[in-house]
Amino acid sequence: MFFLIKILFNLFLSCSIMERFENDDLQYVVDDYYDVNDFNNDGAVVEPEPQRDNAGLESFDSDFEDDIESSKPKTDTSAEEARNGKDIQGIPWERLNFTRERYRQTRVREYKNYENLYGSREEMEKECLQVEKGKTFYDFQFNTRLVKSTIVHFQLRNLLWATSKHDVYLMENYSVMHWSSLLHKGEEVLNVAKPIVPNLKHPGLLSQQLSRVQISTMVVKENLMVAGGFQGELICKYLNQSGAAFCTKLTTDDNAITNAVDVYNNPSGAMRVMAANNDAKIRIFDAETFASINRYSFNWSVNNTSVSPDGKLLAVLGDSVECLIVDAQSGKVTNSLKGHLDYSFASAWHPDGHILATGNQDTSCRLWDIRNLSKSLAILKGRMGAIRGVKFTSDGRFLAIAEPADFVHIFDTKLGYVNCQEIDIFGEIAGVSFSPDTEALFVGVADRTYGSLLAFNRRRYNQYLDSML
Repeated sequence: MFFLIKILFNLFLSCSIMERFENDDLQYVVDDYYDVNDFNNDGAVVEPEPQRDNAGLESFDSDFEDDIESSKPKTDTSAEEARNGKDIQGIPWERLNFTRERYRQTRVREYKNYENLYGSREEMEKECLQVEKGKTFYDFQFNTRLVKSTIVHFQLRNLLWATSKHDVYLMENYSVMHWSSLLHKGEEVLNVAKPIVPNLKHPGLLSQQLSRVQISTMVVKENLMVAGGFQGELICKYLNQSGAAFCTKLTTDDNAITNAVDVYNNPSGAMRVMAANNDAKIRIFDAETFASINRYSFNWSVNNTSVSPDGKLLAVLGDSVECLIVDAQSGKVTNSLKGHLDYSFASAWHPDGHILATGNQDTSCRLWDIRNLSKSLAILKGRMGAIRGVKFTSDGRFLAIAEPADFVHIFDTKLGYVNCQEIDIFGEIAGVSFSPDTEALFVGVADRTYGSLLAFNRRRYNQYLDSML
């Protein structure tokens, strides 16, 4: 990635995809480097900002949210309202001079996907798997604007993580937020604008105070939240403790973005923290002491890493058309995956450890069988943009791939990825996450007006029986 992108992203922040509306016709404001669209408006159609402080709202279980219409902020949307025709994001299409369908068609036609490498995609598109859309694996449950995802770097979209079907962590400006669907409330977990003083101190630990960190990527697993910053920062926080346990700057390079972080268990079961940076290095730390364990160097900026379920293999993706398979213990490259046409920014392993999914700016997600890496097993195509988010459910049944804006695609892995649910929304996608029990899917939308958190529940055909257990 290029350092110039920081400047370009500031241009992106000045625009809102759905902030204003035009009475006569639909107009676009498109950044040359990044697709940022506006609805322009002469009238006052913009909804008021919801207040985060929601102390007067009674607690409830999101499974029963249809029963609490009277206590729900008007900017939110429930499943019942959606069934009755309300737009799931609360966009007032009935007050506009164009329909949702018309805007969708225009936006798909006009959208400019960001590419680092230019070239024809025709041959790749011919190889893409033919899928049947229109399936429903996850039903819309709730949309709230009480928390709003924000993005620091337009190519990095791992900024939302679910730790249960009721608990989600996301970035909102300089705050790491925890959303509880049981309390219907957002709470600040860590403010990274203020000075962050690490709690853990022992001889030899390369920890240092940080402040005004722009979080570029994050991960939450078990009780540990790890975040990376735009200037090469790394922050580690135990969720059950105040403050941060460990924080440091990983590098002093000018172009030092921390592109990806991960928390995993090595083959012996020890928990590790991994950080991938724009300085072409991967750094591994012990998750208890935060002591540095390993450092691996590559020939290009590392944009994403993911560790196989057994902790033995590491997928390394970056500013290259190739993706690498690396021995997680030694850092030795064991295989090179060839097929993508641009740079990659997302990857995930199927829980069985046999399938690796990689997301690329060429608008595809490739599936690789680790037992035969001579060519990709299948190619899944997005609708209009790069694939910047890739997630499997913990049971391996579903794969979700997210584009930079508007679309999340869910594939049924059991049926060979040929059946697909397409979640169609408007706005930049800050992150997607399945709950560990696979029962919920969360999507973070970054937009000045319609920024929100969307929740979907897994469809169960024996739902009545499940409720009795």
